[in-house]
Amino acid sequence: MLSNETLEYIAVLEQEFSPNENRELALQQKAYLRNQFQFFGISTQQRRAIQRPFLLKAMLPPKTELHKLVKVLWSRNEREFHYFAQELLLRYMNATEKEDIHLYVHMVAHQSWWDTVDMIANKLMGNYFLLFPEEREGYTNKWLQSNNIWLQRSALLFQLKYKDKMDLALLVKCIHHLLGSDEFFINKAIGWVLREYSRTDPIWVQEFVNDTALSPLSKREALRLIS
Repeated sequence: MLSNETLEYIAVLEQEFSPNENRELALQQKAYLRNQFQFFGISTQQRRAIQRPFLLKAMLPPKTELHKLVKVLWSRNEREFHYFAQELLLRYMNATEKEDIHLYVHMVAHQSWWDTVDMIANKLMGNYFLLFPEEREGYTNKWLQSNNIWLQRSALLFQLKYKDKMDLALLVKCIHHLLGSDEFFINKAIGWVLREYSRTDPIWVQEFVNDTALSPLSKREALRLIS
């Protein structure tokens, strides 16, 4: 159970979000994400200004309460709570622990869409697997077998910014497992991670694309910087 201080932290955050509700903007934001989530209707710039005091070091809840706190925020209807939860977690990256991956998986598997999944995969999971590389294969195997497109997308995108730290064998394994998918978000992610790696090794990416039966979308995205 959360402490009274952490419950108050959440309550005060909601008190700051609610008065800034903009129904017209909320409808636009909702439509942009295919009407899957509710919004207060707060712009990104305004939300970050509102939440800035909550992210000051002196205001941060103890790490011991972080998992429960984030899950409470993640269970709220309004998407602004989910965005805040992600940015809150960034403040704890220097204190990442091995069990934190369970929280990241929960976030990817619930309230799922690209606008949250990509940040979690790229920044939170990416940082996690640099710290605990021995955990990569086990988790990515589970995600690839899960039939959850967002976990599968995460198996690709956690290495998005790895550059010369890229585990090429694992990347190839993930891509080959997902070949033949007709899912846009999978094929887009395959192309995206290859395109990003082409900044580091364009020759490897060109040869891999030539030798692999990628979807037209994946191939087009992979070669965008090379072509």
